[in-house]
Amino acid sequence: MELFDVYSLFNVTPVKACGCTVWDDKGTEYLDLYGGHAVISVGHSHPKYTAAIKAQLDKIGFYSNSVINPLQTELAHKLGKVCGYDDYSLFLDNSGAESNENALKLASFHTGKDRVIAFHKSFHGRTSGAVAVTDNPAIISPFNANHRVTFCNLNDAGSVEAELKKGDVAGVIIEGIQGCGGINVPDDSFMQNLRVLCDRYGAVLIADEVQSGYGRTGRFFAHQWSGIKADIITMGKGIANGFPCGGILISPEFKASKGLLGTTFGGNYLAMAAANAVLDIITEEKLVENAGKVGEYLKGAVPQSDKIKEVRGRGLMIGIEFNEPVAEIRSRLLFEKHIFTGVAGKNMVRLLAPLILKQSEAETFINSLKQLL
Repeated sequence: MELFDVYSLFNVTPVKACGCTVWDDKGTEYLDLYGGHAVISVGHSHPKYTAAIKAQLDKIGFYSNSVINPLQTELAHKLGKVCGYDDYSLFLDNSGAESNENALKLASFHTGKDRVIAFHKSFHGRTSGAVAVTDNPAIISPFNANHRVTFCNLNDAGSVEAELKKGDVAGVIIEGIQGCGGINVPDDSFMQNLRVLCDRYGAVLIADEVQSGYGRTGRFFAHQWSGIKADIITMGKGIANGFPCGGILISPEFKASKGLLGTTFGGNYLAMAAANAVLDIITEEKLVENAGKVGEYLKGAVPQSDKIKEVRGRGLMIGIEFNEPVAEIRSRLLFEKHIFTGVAGKNMVRLLAPLILKQSEAETFINSLKQLL
């Protein structure tokens, strides 16, 4: 049997990693500035993280959600204090895509309506329900025909209000910062207008913080830069530093009932051990503050060049948009300078480094980029 060939692969085989460093099977050392799509939040193989998983594995790794799991309660209490949503409820699932599906379900159940407003260049996951709220041509599926989604332009409050006035919108879903769509940062005033409009027309405001959350931007959630609260916040990726885990924070306005939501693997013991360790590390090592500080240094230090159109983002969620395709420069960064980076579209290098990134490591990237430019 062969693997289903859907990924374009670099000829690199990682076998070991620590912090922001990765080694391949030939012993070559790489600087990781992508963290597996923002998944590695507290660094590879953090000793407290690995110890927590190993200790839990010796006890119990999985059982269904039909029994009490005190690690879930522990995570809910810690998360509420750290993120500023301590009066909200937590539902645990497996991934960011599942989190967004559950958020859309709750919005529909809560309002009795069935239409969603999303934004051009958005990305909210790859499963059937979530793929319906992205207009990325690379991943649109036939399932889209079965969902009622309207796309508005980012930062255009007038178009959003025009749709809300029709009275059939269950919710508005927006990324704290658009990731796959090109590190597009919503205006703070626009986010504030969305909050007002959702309240005015009885729609649920869903903040997709799967990629932009968990401290990545220098605030725990990116939408908190605008000073608003969302009704539902979706999480994934960095929540457990690579162990599959996701979740949603739910406003007290929503009432839980037995059977309303469900999941098979969500909130399992191993995932909770990982997620609790991540929150402990983020808090103890002040990684939210570090992401803001080092990220702003990195963003401001990107060299000026005729090849570079714009640098945007917040904290350690940075996009460097070029005036030309970036495939060659990413390849040279990897194979000549041994630095992993990501991409958004054809013209953007996307940086999603672990939140532990040091300024000296950021300088390594900057110096390498200067040399290649």
